[in-house]
Amino acid sequence: MFTGLVEATGTVVSLIEKGEQATLILDIPFADELALGDSVATNGCCLTVASLDDKVSFDLLAQTLKVTSLGGLQQGRHVNLERALAVGDRLGGHFVQGHVDDTGTITDLSPMGQDYRLEVALPESVHSLCIDKGSLCIDGISLTIAELTAGSAVFWITPHTLQATHLGEASVGQKVNLEADLLAKYVKKLVQPG
Repeated sequence: MFTGLVEATGTVVSLIEKGEQATLILDIPFADELALGDSVATNGCCLTVASLDDKVSFDLLAQTLKVTSLGGLQQGRHVNLERALAVGDRLGGHFVQGHVDDTGTITDLSPMGQDYRLEVALPESVHSLCIDKGSLCIDGISLTIAELTAGSAVFWITPHTLQATHLGEASVGQKVNLEADLLAKYVKKLVQPG
């Protein structure tokens, strides 16, 4: 379980394809605090530490590559990182599982005064789980939906969030991982007929 509050950014060292799977190697600022088997949300996707040397590696399964944007990572890119929530920690974002539902596409990231306007095109599978002022996890960042349009969600990004996450180097057309609010998914399942 995670909060969607990005702890740090890491740098992609390499993404090594292995047939339908891959190994992702990252340079992580808190690598010396990790152990084999630890969970680290990487751009919102819960990954398990597979090996620790001077860098940290994660095995990416075929399903992970199919559902997330991680297969498109390139050397030198920054990724958002968050370690799993410990019992007793403050929950400042919202409940995030690290289970990516789908990907969306950034359609706008522009300055508006001191803040930034971020708009992300959403697939219907995620859009149907969103509400105005609800939470949506974008690449591991817990964000509040400022406006829900017919096919997208608009967010207002503070200068701190822009600097503390990979959004500072994000661009229009970039794919991002989406995780809808956990409560919304359960409510939808409970009210569906049959």
